[in-house]
Parts: sequence; C-alpha cells; structure tokens
Amino acid sequence: MDFDHAYADYLDEEAVQQIQALEKETGKLMLAYYTPPVAANMSEAQLEKIRELEKKLCVRLVAYEKHS
Repeated sequence: MDFDHAYADYLDEEAVQQIQALEKETGKLMLAYYTPPVAANMSEAQLEKIRELEKKLCVRLVAYEKHS
C-alpha cells in the first residue's frame, strides 16, 4: 500500500517502512496518529445518519472530535 504523507508529513520514509514491516509481520493494518484522536460525542440522531451512510456506502465510519 502506498503511504500518503498529506496528513503525516513528519514521518520520514524509514518510519513508514518500519510501520509497513510491522504490518507485514503482524498481518494487521496499522493507523498512526501523532496525537491520539478523541472519539466524538454524538446524539442518537447523528449516529443513525452515520449508520445509514455506512450501509449505503458499505464502509465503516469513525467520528472524532475536531481539534480547535
């Protein structure tokens, strides 16, 4: 998988290779965060809209709070 540096420009190619090597070793997909995101606090109505869109698009969505 090609690594998109658009949101993680602080990772150099060696760091990316280390993450990819760990993915290969574990057989798992890794997500790297510089600052751990905080799960969004959402209403039931908002959650239902997310569920509907997930079903429509056949994807899993994860909502995080925006940093101010």
